[in-house]
Amino acid sequence: MSPANEAALPGSKQKYRVHPDAKRYTMRDNAFIETKNGNFQYERVLSRQPGTKTAPKLKVTVSKDFTDLKMSTVAANGVKKVNLYANEQQQEARELAEFYLTTFVQEGILEKV
Repeated sequence: MSPANEAALPGSKQKYRVHPDAKRYTMRDNAFIETKNGNFQYERVLSRQPGTKTAPKLKVTVSKDFTDLKMSTVAANGVKKVNLYANEQQQEARELAEFYLTTFVQEGILEKV
C-alpha cells in the first residue's frame, strides 16, 4: 500500500492503515456506519462525561473498497480540526482516541505502520 493510504491523528507520530483482512461485517460489528456511497464512518465524542457538548470528536472513515483511510479529531461543532497532542488539557480526549484506535488494531480493522 502506498503512503497515501496511511493516516494519523493530527499531532501524532503513529500512523495506521486499513488491515488487509478487514471486511464489511467487521466494520459494522465495531460501530462503523455505512454511508450512502458505501464508505464506513466512525464518529465518537472523546469524553467520559455523558452529555458533554464541548469535547472533541474522533472521526475515522474507511473507503468502501478498504483502500483509503482518513482520521481526524475535530471540535465539538465538527468543523475545526483539533490537535490532541498540543497540550495537556486534551489528555483525556487523547487517551480515549488512542484507546479506540488500539481496539481497532486488535479487532483487525486497522494496523500500525
